[in-house]
Amino acid sequence: MLKTIKSLLERSAYLISLSITCLVIYLSLSSPSELNIEITVSDKTLHSIAYLVLTFSWLFAIKKSHKELKGKLQIGFAVFLFGIIIEVLQSSLTIYRHGDYLDIIANTIGIVLAIVIFNTLFRFYKAI
Repeated sequence: MLKTIKSLLERSAYLISLSITCLVIYLSLSSPSELNIEITVSDKTLHSIAYLVLTFSWLFAIKKSHKELKGKLQIGFAVFLFGIIIEVLQSSLTIYRHGDYLDIIANTIGIVLAIVIFNTLFRFYKAI
């Protein structure tokens, strides 16, 4: 059963990562009133969680990141740049959102946590 799930995840990894990326873009650029979601946690917590999940999905999707720290750091840096671009777009494309350097710090915390968690969990994944 675990091998079947592992195989399914590996075949769908890029699609899952692209879907999560699109979701982050949508949630970052859409109006909060348009989303009709009541948020009871800190905005920075949501940023950290979103970028943790985003980074983790790309780490899993890109096979070379499984082996080398360099590959993991490249993916982390790419997601970091993505976060900066999103903050710039929030400031320039929307009137209801603004870019914030604290959001970039929260994004970075999520990215670092994703790399640490990935390193730990991947040992168990390889055993399957």
